[in-house]
Amino acid sequence: MSDRVRSRRVLILGGTGEARDLARLLAAADVPFVSSLAGRVRNPRLPVGEVRIGGFGGVDAMAEWLTDNGITDVVDATHPFAARITPHAVSASRTAGVRYLRLARPAWEQGAGDRWVRVPDIDAAADAVAVRGGRVMLTTGRQDVAAFAAIRDAWFLIRVVDEPDGAMPPQRIVLRSRGPYGIDDERRLLRDHRIELLVTKNSGGAMTAAKLRAAAELGIEVIVVDRPAEPEDVDTAGTAADAADAILDGPPVADGQYRRGV
Repeated sequence: MSDRVRSRRVLILGGTGEARDLARLLAAADVPFVSSLAGRVRNPRLPVGEVRIGGFGGVDAMAEWLTDNGITDVVDATHPFAARITPHAVSASRTAGVRYLRLARPAWEQGAGDRWVRVPDIDAAADAVAVRGGRVMLTTGRQDVAAFAAIRDAWFLIRVVDEPDGAMPPQRIVLRSRGPYGIDDERRLLRDHRIELLVTKNSGGAMTAAKLRAAAELGIEVIVVDRPAEPEDVDTAGTAADAADAILDGPPVADGQYRRGV
Protein backbone atom coordinates (compact mmCIF):
# COMPACT_ATOMS: atom_id res chain seq x y z
CA MET A 1 0.00 0.00 0.00
CA SER A 2 1.38 3.43 -0.92
CA ASP A 3 1.80 6.14 1.72
CA ARG A 4 -0.68 8.23 -0.25
CA VAL A 5 -3.36 5.55 0.03
CA ARG A 6 -2.45 4.64 3.61
CA SER A 7 -2.91 8.25 4.72
CA ARG A 8 -6.56 8.18 3.67
CA ARG A 9 -9.56 6.98 5.65
CA VAL A 10 -12.84 7.11 3.78
CA LEU A 11 -16.36 7.29 5.15
CA ILE A 12 -18.92 5.83 2.74
CA LEU A 13 -22.44 6.96 3.48
CA GLY A 14 -24.17 3.92 2.08
CA GLY A 15 -27.22 1.75 1.79
CA THR A 16 -27.15 1.60 -2.01
CA GLY A 17 -25.69 -0.80 -4.54
CA GLU A 18 -23.19 1.87 -5.56
CA ALA A 19 -21.99 2.15 -1.97
CA ARG A 20 -21.46 -1.61 -1.75
CA ASP A 21 -19.62 -1.58 -5.08
CA LEU A 22 -17.38 1.24 -3.85
CA ALA A 23 -16.61 -0.66 -0.65
CA ARG A 24 -15.45 -3.65 -2.71
CA LEU A 25 -13.26 -1.43 -4.90
CA LEU A 26 -11.64 0.34 -1.95
CA ALA A 27 -11.08 -2.96 -0.16
CA ALA A 28 -9.37 -4.34 -3.26
CA ALA A 29 -7.15 -1.25 -3.38
CA ASP A 30 -6.32 -1.51 0.35
CA VAL A 31 -7.82 1.91 1.07
CA PRO A 32 -8.94 2.20 4.72
CA PHE A 33 -12.68 2.92 4.93
CA VAL A 34 -15.82 2.50 6.98
CA SER A 35 -19.36 2.28 5.65
CA SER A 36 -22.24 3.95 7.47
CA LEU A 37 -25.86 2.80 7.14
CA ALA A 38 -28.83 4.74 8.45
CA GLY A 39 -30.48 1.63 9.88
CA ARG A 40 -33.92 2.16 8.34
CA VAL A 41 -33.95 -1.26 6.61
CA ARG A 42 -34.35 -4.12 9.07
CA ASN A 43 -32.04 -6.57 7.29
CA PRO A 44 -29.82 -4.48 5.03
CA ARG A 45 -27.36 -5.88 2.54
CA LEU A 46 -24.06 -5.24 4.25
CA PRO A 47 -20.98 -4.13 2.34
CA VAL A 48 -17.55 -5.63 2.81
CA GLY A 49 -15.38 -4.08 5.48
CA GLU A 50 -16.11 -2.14 8.64
CA VAL A 51 -19.73 -1.01 9.07
CA ARG A 52 -21.43 1.39 11.48
CA ILE A 53 -25.23 1.57 11.69
CA GLY A 54 -27.28 4.54 12.86
CA GLY A 55 -27.37 8.31 12.55
CA PHE A 56 -24.73 10.79 13.67
CA GLY A 57 -26.94 13.13 15.69
CA GLY A 58 -26.77 16.22 13.53
CA VAL A 59 -24.19 18.22 11.60
CA ASP A 60 -21.95 19.16 14.54
CA ALA A 61 -21.91 15.62 15.91
CA MET A 62 -21.10 14.26 12.47
CA ALA A 63 -18.26 16.74 12.00
CA GLU A 64 -16.87 15.72 15.39
CA TRP A 65 -17.13 12.04 14.42
CA LEU A 66 -15.23 12.69 11.19
CA THR A 67 -12.44 14.41 13.10
CA ASP A 68 -12.29 11.87 15.92
CA ASN A 69 -12.11 8.98 13.45
CA GLY A 70 -9.44 10.45 11.19
CA ILE A 71 -11.68 10.66 8.12
CA THR A 72 -10.09 12.35 5.12
CA ASP A 73 -12.76 11.70 2.47
CA VAL A 74 -16.55 11.44 2.73
CA VAL A 75 -18.27 9.69 -0.16
CA ASP A 76 -22.00 10.31 0.01
CA ALA A 77 -23.46 7.30 -1.81
CA THR A 78 -26.87 7.52 -0.16
CA HIS A 79 -30.11 7.08 -2.09
CA PRO A 80 -31.02 10.02 -4.36
CA PHE A 81 -34.16 10.55 -2.23
CA ALA A 82 -32.34 10.50 1.13
CA ALA A 83 -32.70 14.27 1.10
CA ARG A 84 -31.79 14.94 4.73
CA ILE A 85 -28.39 13.26 5.06
CA THR A 86 -26.82 14.86 1.98
CA PRO A 87 -26.92 18.52 3.11
CA HIS A 88 -25.85 17.38 6.58
CA ALA A 89 -22.89 15.52 5.10
CA VAL A 90 -21.85 18.52 3.01
CA SER A 91 -21.96 20.84 6.02
CA ALA A 92 -20.21 18.38 8.34
CA SER A 93 -17.45 17.74 5.79
CA ARG A 94 -16.82 21.45 5.40
CA THR A 95 -16.84 21.97 9.16
CA ALA A 96 -14.34 19.15 9.66
CA GLY A 97 -12.24 20.22 6.69
CA VAL A 98 -12.50 16.89 4.86
CA ARG A 99 -13.10 16.18 1.21
CA TYR A 100 -16.73 15.53 0.14
CA LEU A 101 -17.73 13.55 -2.94
CA ARG A 102 -21.31 12.91 -4.00
CA LEU A 103 -21.79 9.52 -5.67
CA ALA A 104 -25.23 9.68 -7.29
CA ARG A 105 -26.40 7.33 -10.00
CA PRO A 106 -27.82 9.06 -13.10
CA ALA A 107 -31.57 9.64 -13.13
CA TRP A 108 -33.80 7.73 -15.52
CA GLU A 109 -34.64 9.52 -18.75
CA GLN A 110 -38.00 9.28 -20.48
CA GLY A 111 -37.79 7.37 -23.74
CA ALA A 112 -39.93 6.52 -26.71
CA GLY A 113 -43.05 4.69 -25.63
CA ASP A 114 -42.90 5.93 -22.03
CA ARG A 115 -46.11 7.48 -20.69
CA TRP A 116 -44.64 9.51 -17.85
CA VAL A 117 -46.33 12.11 -15.69
CA ARG A 118 -43.63 13.88 -13.68
CA VAL A 119 -44.50 15.32 -10.29
CA PRO A 120 -42.35 17.25 -7.80
CA ASP A 121 -42.98 15.23 -4.64
CA ILE A 122 -44.83 12.31 -3.09
CA ASP A 123 -47.89 14.38 -2.14
CA ALA A 124 -48.30 15.42 -5.76
CA ALA A 125 -48.00 11.76 -6.75
CA ALA A 126 -50.81 10.88 -4.34
CA ASP A 127 -52.95 13.67 -5.82
CA ALA A 128 -52.34 12.30 -9.31
CA VAL A 129 -53.37 8.80 -8.22
CA ALA A 130 -56.50 10.11 -6.50
CA VAL A 131 -57.59 11.73 -9.76
CA ARG A 132 -56.95 8.61 -11.85
CA GLY A 133 -57.94 5.74 -9.54
CA GLY A 134 -57.80 2.22 -10.95
CA ARG A 135 -55.27 -0.50 -10.20
CA VAL A 136 -52.00 0.98 -9.01
CA MET A 137 -48.56 -0.47 -8.41
CA LEU A 138 -46.80 1.61 -5.75
CA THR A 139 -43.00 1.35 -5.60
CA THR A 140 -41.97 4.48 -3.70
CA GLY A 141 -40.83 2.80 -0.47
CA ARG A 142 -42.49 2.02 2.83
CA GLN A 143 -42.03 5.50 4.31
CA ASP A 144 -44.19 7.06 1.60
CA VAL A 145 -47.13 4.65 1.69
CA ALA A 146 -49.04 6.80 4.20
CA ALA A 147 -49.35 9.59 1.61
CA PHE A 148 -51.78 7.32 -0.30
CA ALA A 149 -53.74 6.11 2.74
CA ALA A 150 -56.76 8.35 2.17
CA ILE A 151 -57.35 7.17 -1.41
CA ARG A 152 -60.50 5.07 -1.57
CA ASP A 153 -61.06 4.84 -5.32
CA ALA A 154 -57.94 2.85 -6.18
CA TRP A 155 -56.57 -0.64 -5.53
CA PHE A 156 -52.86 -0.83 -4.67
CA LEU A 157 -50.13 -3.39 -5.13
CA ILE A 158 -47.58 -2.01 -2.67
CA ARG A 159 -44.08 -3.38 -3.25
CA VAL A 160 -41.67 -2.75 -0.38
CA VAL A 161 -38.63 -4.32 1.23
CA ASP A 162 -40.01 -3.98 4.78
CA GLU A 163 -43.64 -3.84 5.91
CA PRO A 164 -44.96 -0.25 6.06
CA ASP A 165 -45.41 0.88 9.66
CA GLY A 166 -47.89 3.69 9.05
CA ALA A 167 -51.34 4.13 7.56
CA MET A 168 -52.10 2.36 4.27
CA PRO A 169 -54.85 2.62 1.66
CA PRO A 170 -57.80 0.34 2.40
CA GLN A 171 -57.71 -1.60 -0.87
CA ARG A 172 -54.27 -3.13 -1.13
CA ILE A 173 -51.91 -6.06 -1.27
CA VAL A 174 -48.45 -5.65 0.25
CA LEU A 175 -45.70 -7.47 -1.65
CA ARG A 176 -42.43 -7.67 0.26
CA SER A 177 -39.64 -8.02 -2.25
CA ARG A 178 -36.10 -6.85 -2.91
CA GLY A 179 -34.54 -6.21 -6.31
CA PRO A 180 -32.91 -6.52 -8.72
CA TYR A 181 -35.88 -7.27 -10.96
CA GLY A 182 -35.87 -8.68 -14.49
CA ILE A 183 -38.06 -7.56 -17.37
CA ASP A 184 -39.92 -10.87 -17.68
CA ASP A 185 -40.86 -10.90 -14.00
CA GLU A 186 -41.93 -7.26 -14.05
CA ARG A 187 -44.05 -7.75 -17.15
CA ARG A 188 -45.72 -10.79 -15.56
CA LEU A 189 -46.36 -8.94 -12.29
CA LEU A 190 -48.03 -6.02 -14.06
CA ARG A 191 -50.18 -8.34 -16.14
CA ASP A 192 -51.15 -10.70 -13.32
CA HIS A 193 -52.38 -7.81 -11.18
CA ARG A 194 -53.93 -5.95 -14.12
CA ILE A 195 -51.99 -2.80 -13.22
CA GLU A 196 -53.17 0.40 -14.89
CA LEU A 197 -50.87 2.92 -13.18
CA LEU A 198 -47.32 2.66 -11.85
CA VAL A 199 -45.95 5.07 -9.23
CA THR A 200 -42.20 5.37 -8.73
CA LYS A 201 -39.50 7.75 -7.65
CA ASN A 202 -36.84 8.61 -10.21
CA SER A 203 -34.22 6.62 -8.35
CA GLY A 204 -32.17 5.75 -11.41
CA GLY A 205 -29.95 2.70 -11.71
CA ALA A 206 -30.42 -0.72 -13.25
CA MET A 207 -31.71 -2.61 -10.19
CA THR A 208 -35.34 -1.49 -10.55
CA ALA A 209 -35.42 -0.02 -14.06
CA ALA A 210 -37.12 -3.05 -15.62
CA LYS A 211 -40.53 -1.94 -14.30
CA LEU A 212 -40.33 1.16 -16.51
CA ARG A 213 -39.55 -0.88 -19.60
CA ALA A 214 -42.36 -3.31 -18.80
CA ALA A 215 -44.81 -0.44 -18.24
CA ALA A 216 -43.85 1.09 -21.58
CA GLU A 217 -44.35 -2.21 -23.39
CA LEU A 218 -47.80 -2.61 -21.82
CA GLY A 219 -48.85 1.01 -22.36
CA ILE A 220 -49.12 1.73 -18.64
CA GLU A 221 -48.98 5.30 -17.40
CA VAL A 222 -46.23 6.05 -14.87
CA ILE A 223 -46.27 8.73 -12.18
CA VAL A 224 -42.60 9.66 -11.70
CA VAL A 225 -41.54 11.65 -8.64
CA ASP A 226 -38.66 13.98 -9.49
CA ARG A 227 -35.52 13.89 -7.38
CA PRO A 228 -34.81 16.51 -4.74
CA ALA A 229 -32.13 19.02 -5.66
CA GLU A 230 -28.55 17.82 -5.33
CA PRO A 231 -26.01 20.00 -3.49
CA GLU A 232 -24.22 22.62 -5.55
CA ASP A 233 -20.49 23.27 -5.79
CA VAL A 234 -19.39 19.75 -4.78
CA ASP A 235 -17.38 17.04 -6.49
CA THR A 236 -19.57 14.34 -8.04
CA ALA A 237 -19.29 10.84 -9.48
CA GLY A 238 -21.86 8.79 -11.37
CA THR A 239 -20.45 5.31 -10.71
CA ALA A 240 -18.59 3.51 -7.97
CA ALA A 241 -15.59 3.13 -10.29
CA ASP A 242 -15.49 6.89 -10.85
CA ALA A 243 -15.69 7.50 -7.11
CA ALA A 244 -12.87 5.02 -6.43
CA ASP A 245 -10.72 6.70 -9.07
CA ALA A 246 -11.40 10.08 -7.49
CA ILE A 247 -10.25 8.77 -4.12
CA LEU A 248 -7.14 7.05 -5.49
CA ASP A 249 -6.18 9.92 -7.78
CA GLY A 250 -7.11 12.73 -5.41
CA PRO A 251 -4.66 15.24 -3.98
CA PRO A 252 -2.36 14.08 -1.21
CA VAL A 253 -3.59 14.56 2.34
CA ALA A 254 -1.84 17.29 4.31
CA ASP A 255 -1.95 16.85 8.10
CA GLY A 256 -4.76 14.35 7.70
CA GLN A 257 -7.21 16.90 6.30
CA TYR A 258 -8.34 18.74 3.22
CA ARG A 259 -9.07 22.43 3.29
CA ARG A 260 -11.56 23.54 0.67
CA GLY A 261 -10.05 26.04 -1.75
CA VAL A 262 -6.45 25.43 -0.61
